[in-house]
Amino acid sequence: MARSFHKNKKPRDRFTVEIESLDQDGRGVAHREGKAVFVEGALPHEVVTYERIRNKTSFEIGRLVELHNEGPLRVKPRCPHFGLEPGCCGGCAMQHLDPFAQVAIKQRVLLDALWHIGKTKPENILPPIYGPFWGYRHRARFTVRDVTKKGGVLVGFHERSSSYVADMHSCAILPKHVSDMIDPLRELVSTLTIRQRLPQIEVAVDGHGRTALVFRNLEPLGEGDEEKLLAFGDQYGADIWLQAKGPDSAAPIRPELENALGLYLSEFDVRIAFKPTDFTQVNHALNETMVSRAVRLLRLTPESRVVDFFCGLGNFTLPLARRSARVIGLEGSEGLVSRAKAGAAENGLADKTDFVARNLFTWSEQDWDAIWKKMGGIDRLLLDPPREGAQAVCQVLAATDKRPERVVYVSCNPATLARDCAILQHQGGWRLLEAGVMNMFPHTGHVESMAVLVPGPKPIPSEKAEDKAESGDSRPAEAA
Repeated sequence: MARSFHKNKKPRDRFTVEIESLDQDGRGVAHREGKAVFVEGALPHEVVTYERIRNKTSFEIGRLVELHNEGPLRVKPRCPHFGLEPGCCGGCAMQHLDPFAQVAIKQRVLLDALWHIGKTKPENILPPIYGPFWGYRHRARFTVRDVTKKGGVLVGFHERSSSYVADMHSCAILPKHVSDMIDPLRELVSTLTIRQRLPQIEVAVDGHGRTALVFRNLEPLGEGDEEKLLAFGDQYGADIWLQAKGPDSAAPIRPELENALGLYLSEFDVRIAFKPTDFTQVNHALNETMVSRAVRLLRLTPESRVVDFFCGLGNFTLPLARRSARVIGLEGSEGLVSRAKAGAAENGLADKTDFVARNLFTWSEQDWDAIWKKMGGIDRLLLDPPREGAQAVCQVLAATDKRPERVVYVSCNPATLARDCAILQHQGGWRLLEAGVMNMFPHTGHVESMAVLVPGPKPIPSEKAEDKAESGDSRPAEAA
């Protein structure tokens, strides 16, 4: 019996197709009249009817409206707010897909990106890293709106494909104690004098469960607001912070709690103090496994000299220092560098670490030579860039003769990882030894991955490559 998923007052064009595969956003992929069709909510081996919501020359996007047969990968979503209907929460995209199948899809997305974008493939595929599928998200940003038509204050994530706030009362990917705060937070905000000027609440939970709530207040608290906030924090075990302007303005109402949150890496006996507005990995269990794998893949010795690019607060730097002779952490933010130094001192690693503030998106051979000289040579390198990747660093590594023995690249964007691996391999002769995914964000389309590269013979420039360089074509000749 067919199941209906979505009702629209003004039905769009509808078509029936058989789903062949999934794309990286968890949409079912089919073909109709020579065009690729991407269907939200559909899974492989299912026959579905979809309504077309976007029509282009070579593809179209649709939304599942009727499921004629259920595929083997479909599971019942755990969260009551997940779905395709208007008003459903947009925080997850794949709760209807078996969690292990999600990881297989992400592995395929990574390998496809490496081949189609970078014209490269790893010599060995790393086994996927798994963590908890539920209750894993230790960082979140709730949007807050006072919506009279919906009964008052809403606190939660945005609706699917919308700027509206979902009317949600729980969240299966948040720790249970945070999920249980959603309704009390709605009640709390409704009593504040600044409820119309409080657009978001940021949540951060540390490795021991300590929780901070950052209230973004666009105007000063009114009479009685602070007392209500503190009473809420005492009742629900949360440190209360206020943020009047940018992230750097965030501060706890009780100043003694400024360094109360800590990221713990027990294998390396490291604690990294962080603020709730700092970037830290959202999945603590997966982060510990990820750091452990990166350190192991670098094959450190007690004499190793390591550089950690995009080091942040030292999530990799400090564990690396436990296993090597010396580590330099490079980061674009002066503030983060200062706090990373303090973290190294607190962990007894100040004598084995150094931290330098530098714009890594304009990295040059002169910068590399200076660090090489400062370290007396570099034999290991770790890259953990943001979504933009590490193009400038990789171009230097491809060109220089001063090459480390091993590079581990931690990526949150398969496309930029593929681009950077192509630079290293095709321009610098590096070998892509291993690559694999990490399930940092279950039930979403985010793909986190790790790659290992080692130096190989540099390619001999061809006339074709020289011609392309002169013409301004920066792509490697092999990928052009």
